[in-house]
Amino acid sequence: MADVYNEAILIEKAKSGDEASFELLIQNCKTKAYNTALRYLRDEEDAMDVLQESLIKVFRHLNKFKGDCKFDTWVYRIVVNTCNDFLRKNKNQRTNVSLYLTDEDGETMIEIPDTAPTPSEVFDAKLTTSCVLNCLNEIPKEQKDIIILRDIQGFSYEEIGQILNCSMGTVKSRINRARQKLKQSILEQYDRSCV
Repeated sequence: MADVYNEAILIEKAKSGDEASFELLIQNCKTKAYNTALRYLRDEEDAMDVLQESLIKVFRHLNKFKGDCKFDTWVYRIVVNTCNDFLRKNKNQRTNVSLYLTDEDGETMIEIPDTAPTPSEVFDAKLTTSCVLNCLNEIPKEQKDIIILRDIQGFSYEEIGQILNCSMGTVKSRINRARQKLKQSILEQYDRSCV
């Protein structure tokens, strides 16, 4: 109860423009918010950019926080929405990486590290999170969202309902359908790799 009371005080101070109170509020959920963004975007720089954009939105819209859910749940909702916006905007963009580097003397050189995995690493990768994350990209966005929030980030059904703005029953049925779809996707990928 004391934590809820302290959080309410910090929220009121932050709404009044107290940046130190805002920092204390954000400190408790920043890591989980970043990890959520990283699971969505699968790129550390993009996740950090989305996190920063999300925190700016949180600060700007703090007066709209009504307290009908936990503060960190509200923050995670903003992070998820910002991730989805980012993915929509960057859907068709490709990242080009230059192979040319310039050293101190202004000479151009090519530096290509050997990043080819060993056969055992390739096998392990198929059995690890990498495989699951690849399959996540093959299932519908609504199902991907619910898997990330529940099975990867560990949010409760109630928190997910608040983040996605839906009922507990809807959350449970979406999780069940999403897990079935993900399982099907993993099996299909396994079948393709064995052919």
